[in-house]
Amino acid sequence: MNKTLFISDLHLTESRPDISKAFFNFLNNQVNDELDALYILGDFFEIWIGDDYQTALTLKIAENLKAINDSGIPVYFIHGNRDFLVGNKYAELSGLQLLDERTIIDLYGTKTLILHGDEMCTQDLEYQKFRQKSRSWWWPKLMLTMPLFYRKSVAKKARERSKASQMDKAPEILDVTNEAVIDTFKKYQTTLMIHGHTHRPKVHFHNIDGTPAKRIVLGDWYTQGSYLVVTKETQELIFTDLE
Repeated sequence: MNKTLFISDLHLTESRPDISKAFFNFLNNQVNDELDALYILGDFFEIWIGDDYQTALTLKIAENLKAINDSGIPVYFIHGNRDFLVGNKYAELSGLQLLDERTIIDLYGTKTLILHGDEMCTQDLEYQKFRQKSRSWWWPKLMLTMPLFYRKSVAKKARERSKASQMDKAPEILDVTNEAVIDTFKKYQTTLMIHGHTHRPKVHFHNIDGTPAKRIVLGDWYTQGSYLVVTKETQELIFTDLE
């Protein structure tokens, strides 16, 4: 039975070898002749300061993903708020096909919207201001002209501010809003949406002007593995141990 896999929010980093190990185990166990495609919906890396900075881990990840792509299985990538600077150089190295932040796909006959999902967290005004700046045409280009040591410093400080800011915010502020979800369904005229970002894996059901719609939220990999398997007949969120 053919299948398509979706993952997001792995936050891969050298400081969490358990997550890296779980990811490589996931590839070994799930990538086979039945796989039609692998979609990575953002925050694949804990942080990304530019394609010119590579580590043993990022190179190993690239090697594994390139092997999948070379076997005839496409690997698609949508940027998240942690790794929006992933560019064409790393995409070529790893065989990734970079997609628009909001992309429509035909998922076994169902028109489906895939995205990272952070733009639907509209109550978090502080973050939305940063998102608007970081996705502008000039800010990424400016950052990539800076030396690596400076980008590392900026990224570290930004992460510290983000952690402190999240501690002071109510959980609902960090989640998507129903209004943004409904507006997104209407804008793209779909009945199935798949996204990550919120770290709240669940299948949600919505009513869009009388039409039933489904929204599948992918899980993060901080305490467990998490992925979505879609076939022509089923859509199943699966969780595994990090060990």
